[in-house]
Amino acid sequence: MPPRNHRDSQALCLDPDGGIPRLLEIMRRLRDRNGGCPWDIEQDFATIAPYTLEEAYEVADAIAREDWSELETELGDLLLQTVYHSQIAAERGLFEFDGAVRAVCDKMISRHPHVFGQGAKISAGEQAKRWEQAKASERGAADGRNGALDGVAKALPALTRAIKLQKRAARVGFDWQSADEVIPKVAEEARELEAACEDGDSKKIHDEFGDLLFTLVNYARHLGIDPESALRSANQKFENRFGRMERSLAADAISVHDAEREEMERHWNVAKTTV
Repeated sequence: MPPRNHRDSQALCLDPDGGIPRLLEIMRRLRDRNGGCPWDIEQDFATIAPYTLEEAYEVADAIAREDWSELETELGDLLLQTVYHSQIAAERGLFEFDGAVRAVCDKMISRHPHVFGQGAKISAGEQAKRWEQAKASERGAADGRNGALDGVAKALPALTRAIKLQKRAARVGFDWQSADEVIPKVAEEARELEAACEDGDSKKIHDEFGDLLFTLVNYARHLGIDPESALRSANQKFENRFGRMERSLAADAISVHDAEREEMERHWNVAKTTV
């Protein structure tokens, strides 16, 4: 356990080589109702959860940009989230950080018998399959849930959750055989969305758009494309081209706020050829 003596605590908090014990003690001090930080003291699981998601995205962003120095920082921020939740749990008598560490270590060992036991060597694909089987078994043992789609976190980004749901369904045979079989369904959903737009029913438009997007995710999966990654790339492409268009307009002494649509279209087409 981290030291409770103030002098020892202060020394640990200021020790650059204090490692995990230092981080745990810093968080304990921040949450201490006698001299801690008012903002940190007010937080709970629910208020910190959005920051946890944000930090995970910032880790992914640093990796996508191959900014390894920033990745080091962002991984520290993400680790802080685990420590934060663990401190709240400890205060409520639920579990402590060491328990979370023990749980994940036990899980890694039980799911990798080919590494830590006597199991035969397997391929990466076979390991992924066994991993999902183990997760399903653990879910059922923990709370009795054994449905094929049980346990897919609702807080996941919608595109990511869609592909996870589809992969779960595919494992029990509910799937198209190839990408070619998905194309007609994409066209069908597009026609249904068009019909809903013509009817002007806002709820139906909303639902049909969701159906089309869900089917496009299925198409991406069969093409071997991660839809989140594809959309991030499209976002970046649009951002780069729009910036190029703005600079091109500015070179002609035209503000993007004042440009006519035809002018923007002309500069946009040029940007498309260079970015």
